[in-house]
Amino acid sequence: MDTHDEGSNAPHGPGGRHGPDSGTAGPGEPRRAGGIDEPAGSLVTGDTARPHVTPELSGPEVEPGAREPQDPAEPLVGTRLGVAALSPRYQVGAALALAVVAVVACVHLGMVFLHVAPSNTVTKQHGKAIDDWIYPEFEQNWKLFAPNPLQQNIAVQVRAETHGEDGSTSTTGWYDLSAEDGRAIRGNPLPSHTQQNELRRAFDYYAGTHDNDNRPVGMRGTLSEEYLRRIVVLRLDRDHAAGGGTLQRVQVRVRTAAVPPPRWSGERVSSEPAYRVLPWWTVPAAEARGGVR
Repeated sequence: MDTHDEGSNAPHGPGGRHGPDSGTAGPGEPRRAGGIDEPAGSLVTGDTARPHVTPELSGPEVEPGAREPQDPAEPLVGTRLGVAALSPRYQVGAALALAVVAVVACVHLGMVFLHVAPSNTVTKQHGKAIDDWIYPEFEQNWKLFAPNPLQQNIAVQVRAETHGEDGSTSTTGWYDLSAEDGRAIRGNPLPSHTQQNELRRAFDYYAGTHDNDNRPVGMRGTLSEEYLRRIVVLRLDRDHAAGGGTLQRVQVRVRTAAVPPPRWSGERVSSEPAYRVLPWWTVPAAEARGGVR
């Protein structure tokens, strides 16, 4: 009696050898591994499929423990920067320079504080040392907060007597130094402190140590004259007032005019300027040769 082999003659259905669950694929069909479709080009070993991966090229080796920078310009972790990148000798030099700057700054702040502070034991015993440090460059005052602040326009002007190369002597016209400072400041969002205050404070210092007849009052009268003279000589040198010659003498005058009051105030002030003419000052030979800088 013939026996029927159901497995060999079973139709190609869901349970057949060549059905959908079979591991063997027909021509042009993707192979299956473990019941999972594999795309063309995949490597299949037995029943396990593995995608084909192209090895990537390795970049430059990075020091162990260092993070690879995202930006080529970014330094690696562990790279020394700033002062730490200097040699020990230069690090010591930088530390000493910073220490000197810190000490000088602290001394200056302390001197200014003692200068503006009320009279105390320290200022009584060391008042001369404090004044020598403060005057004339760092003088302090409270005019900005006075009950009646200054309401005047003050212009410092100077002229010079020069000695030419041919032996002739001539006198220049008046140079308005305050107007020069005003032109340098106007339109400048960050004007120089020197341009704003040096010349004005020099004359205030002179006026505070001299009477109306230009005679010195107190111990700082001579110092204020020297300070103002050196400033105007320096400014004349910048303006080439002497030409090819040398400065022999300088004379300063101050033009003072009242600030016009607003129309709504009803206040009336004179618009006529007043002049204060200082005596002629002889310029030392060192300053005449450009020794003031």
